[in-house]
Amino acid sequence: MRLVWQLLAVVAVSFLGSQGSLLVGDNPWLALVVGLATAVVAVLVYAWVVRRTEHRAVMEVSRQGAVSGLGWGTLLGVALFSLVIVNLALLGSYTVHGPGTTAGAVGLLGVMAAVAVTEELMYRGVLFRIIEGWTGTWIALVLTSVLFGMAHLFNPNASLWGALAIAIEAGGMLTAAYVATRKLWVPIGLHLGWNIAGSAIFSTEVSGNHTPQGLLDASTSGPVLLTGGEFGPEGSVLSILFCVLVAAVFMRLAYRRGHVIPRRRGARADAAATLPR
Repeated sequence: MRLVWQLLAVVAVSFLGSQGSLLVGDNPWLALVVGLATAVVAVLVYAWVVRRTEHRAVMEVSRQGAVSGLGWGTLLGVALFSLVIVNLALLGSYTVHGPGTTAGAVGLLGVMAAVAVTEELMYRGVLFRIIEGWTGTWIALVLTSVLFGMAHLFNPNASLWGALAIAIEAGGMLTAAYVATRKLWVPIGLHLGWNIAGSAIFSTEVSGNHTPQGLLDASTSGPVLLTGGEFGPEGSVLSILFCVLVAAVFMRLAYRRGHVIPRRRGARADAAATLPR
């Protein structure tokens, strides 16, 4: 039942945050405030419900290392997406037509903060962490990555290819970042940096969500496998390539730190909580 209660708690915060975003409408500053508030409340609620249901210190969201983990994770996410855009531009598939809107970028910062935090708490903090205790690291990584990709099939411009790309690149990389660090700050930062770069900076479609314009007035064109089409650059083979390489580095680091849990019978759902940080 711990999985159910923890998931329900985070989903409830996510839902209330999305309703708050709808209420503020097109006001970018209020959208920023609501998004940041949703992110903070989600972390606090997650820590509370895990503490109540597992009776342990919630080290995966402890304040120690939070700033550095979020910081370099965000920088890595921005750098990765920028690498994808640079390659698309060199291939003639990404074109900047002029400046976009600062207000749009501000609003997107709040939205993406809420999305990054709540999704990481749900998929890495609850689902992966608990399933890993039952099945071991690799099976849990595959299962939760598939679930993460499938969840994106409900987006407006979703496609099966886009969902598969998300499962491989994001599900794999973000989970590997958690396994390597055993904290949620780096995957939250990675998720946030990637989404901010895609939306607020480069003004591309993010996961087929009809993403508003950010700082640049830009467009993509060319083969769907290269650009991701209406789903956005997350559906690009370039994104898959770069993210899989980063995931491999994180998993190598996880093995060196002894953070990979083998498949075994009778494993406890909180087994990962006893691993060294």
